[in-house]
Amino acid sequence: MAALEFIVILGCALLVSGVLAHRLRVAAPVLQLAAGVALGFVPALRETELPPDVLLLVFLPVLLYWESVTTSLRAIRRDLRGIVLTGTLLVAVTAWAVAALAHVLGLPWGPAWVLGAAVAPTDATAVSVASRLLPQRNVTLLRAESLINDGTALVVYSLAVGVTVGSEHLSVAHVSGLVALSYGGGLAAGAVVAWLGIQLRRRVRQLGDTLLDNLTIILIPFSAYLVAEQIEASGVLAVVVCGLIMSQAGPSLGRAAARRQTEAFWSLAMYLLNGALFVLVGLEAQAAVRALSGTALTEAAVMVVAVACALVIVRFLFLFTTVYTIRALDRRPQQRGRRMSHQARAVSALAGFRGAVSLALALSVPYTLDSGTPFPDRDTIVFVTAGVVVATLVVQGLVLPAVARWARLPQDTDSEQELALARTAASRAALEALPATAADLGIDPETVERLKTEYETHLSAVHAAGAASDPESEPLLRRRRQETSLRLALLEHKRSAVIALRDGHRIDDAVLLRVQEQLDAEEVRLAQVSRDQ
Repeated sequence: MAALEFIVILGCALLVSGVLAHRLRVAAPVLQLAAGVALGFVPALRETELPPDVLLLVFLPVLLYWESVTTSLRAIRRDLRGIVLTGTLLVAVTAWAVAALAHVLGLPWGPAWVLGAAVAPTDATAVSVASRLLPQRNVTLLRAESLINDGTALVVYSLAVGVTVGSEHLSVAHVSGLVALSYGGGLAAGAVVAWLGIQLRRRVRQLGDTLLDNLTIILIPFSAYLVAEQIEASGVLAVVVCGLIMSQAGPSLGRAAARRQTEAFWSLAMYLLNGALFVLVGLEAQAAVRALSGTALTEAAVMVVAVACALVIVRFLFLFTTVYTIRALDRRPQQRGRRMSHQARAVSALAGFRGAVSLALALSVPYTLDSGTPFPDRDTIVFVTAGVVVATLVVQGLVLPAVARWARLPQDTDSEQELALARTAASRAALEALPATAADLGIDPETVERLKTEYETHLSAVHAAGAASDPESEPLLRRRRQETSLRLALLEHKRSAVIALRDGHRIDDAVLLRVQEQLDAEEVRLAQVSRDQ
């Protein structure tokens, strides 16, 4: 099938899956997998094969970079020890447990370790399933863990694939060297590329071209991955480190227009890449089912159930074992202040979803060995990985809300308090700087007074929102909500009037686009204000 036809079909599958997900209130990835399975019945699509390296080189850098940029580095530092343990040791233990189980169920050790490495890491993009149910700290821990554990899983995966195809050998010295190179080289590559990216963005910013600024941003994750791969280090870890560094430097580098463009682009790119991965795995899973005989298919289905259960059990045991070990060894007061309840830990154990990274690793398994013979049990690896991802998203996703209600986790108020603090500080800074700035710019007193009144009103609204339970604040909040609703409603009349002028050939399309851009920016701002109220 031609590439253009495949792209159109893939896009239609994502669109239909998204529409059905909203109507049926089902997780979109599940329907995307189902769409891929359905597309596998089309004869022309059955022969579609993507080079395995493309999935790692195209999908992973983008997915991991954006998750890194949008993850709280302060929260990672606060719980660094736990994150490192779950991002490294838990991955190794999980990969070993799954490999041992798969070997008992009939897979040779090589493919069993490949399967274990593929399903061992939790996925940052799948954490969104739990984000509405858990406090911010739990969500941040899950996201941070999923960013670090990808690097560990990729080391195990590379070793398992290399040994199976015949290009690697196992020894303590060799494995230790690979791990040291993978982590050390990944950290160094990510830091160097981040520094270069910061210098380049500072120079591009002076040009005032938002397109060039965003092109620079797009190049950064791929460059980090490429540099790390050239020195045979972990490209995943390089992208994560680079993203975390850029998350600290980025807010002071770009302009407002560039940031809006960046958020719009990356949101769409993340949705497309995640959705494409799930559809492709569904397509490959359908092909794997055809390649498996009746007995092999039954064994693979049993393996899906066994591996999915093993992942939850291993994660549960690890989280509770390590916490008691840490409490026995570290009795410092600051350690006690970081403790989580057993209920919260149980919820975190169940929230270890698998997703896009596992799918990318499964699809990246080569088709042949160095000898030219087919890679053993590749179809089983793809089928079981897809089944495990579905199991985590569907079964754990359905059970998690009930478990979260049982846990009665404390409501997260820190982020709301910090948000109010940030808005208050911004408004006060503007009010303090207003007289001197207006004098420097030669602004007339009427304009200054009007702007001062607007800032003071905004500051009062922020205080009222922070004290929403206070009866005296309710009238002000109600007036602000009514004003926002009215402004949003009037925007439609503005837009209709401008479109009517264009349709009546009284203004040009280019003029319409300029006015529409201003109206859209105002609508986005007011919509955000409405959500915050």
